[in-house]
Amino acid sequence: MQNVRARIAYDGSRFFGWQRQEGFASVQEALEEALSGLCRNRVVVHGSGRTDTGVHALGQVASFHVDTWLSDERLLHALNAHLPEGVVVQDLETCRAGFHALRDARGKRYAYLVHTTPFRQPWGREYGHWVPLELDLDAMRRGAAELRGRHDFTSFANAGSPRASNVRTVRALHVLARRRLVAFVVEGDGFLYNMVRTLAGTLLQVGLGKLAPEVVGEILAARDRRLAGPTAPAAGLWLVSVRYGEPCFRGARRPSGCFRP
Repeated sequence: MQNVRARIAYDGSRFFGWQRQEGFASVQEALEEALSGLCRNRVVVHGSGRTDTGVHALGQVASFHVDTWLSDERLLHALNAHLPEGVVVQDLETCRAGFHALRDARGKRYAYLVHTTPFRQPWGREYGHWVPLELDLDAMRRGAAELRGRHDFTSFANAGSPRASNVRTVRALHVLARRRLVAFVVEGDGFLYNMVRTLAGTLLQVGLGKLAPEVVGEILAARDRRLAGPTAPAAGLWLVSVRYGEPCFRGARRPSGCFRP
């Protein structure tokens, strides 16, 4: 029995989130069914965390135990041949026996994409949020600066999965822009339920002139979800990569789904 980790990309618009749930297609279920069919025994896949319906991934990381004679390369090709459209395993490798995609994760990087074209484009609405107005980039960057560091992010979390603490560290939060596309790129040691989407929704309020940049710090300190902006739609959110304290996918020909400090 070998422990394997995989870097996975998927189109969140085709699934009802990451986690297996009865009667609804999920990414976890797609992977488990493909692996169980290949290995002829039940395989349980552990992801680095859940993503909601409509949320996409470029570098989700998962781990699972399999009993197979296939090499990593052959297992990678065989697994992708058995997966449905909308999900692909980018990299796969046998790892140390104790590695666990969820328990060993030390942080994640997300991107939230916003299209600011004056008219809604006829394609891609599942892969980004649309705001048909010009955004004040400087104001959003000043608001983003208020959110960096270690804080209690109660104001930016919706009720969801239980957690021992609402304190998280946002290591980086950048507002990037190119032509009619704006991206919020955030990296942290962990995120509360809908936290990234609420950060994005609040910064969009700043960009639209509905909130002053300095108010973002006041909202953070208040620990009151009612004061923050709306939760931005799921379609704009992308899980970019997962951080671990060890090298991952060293033989990958593409950028790794794991990154180090």
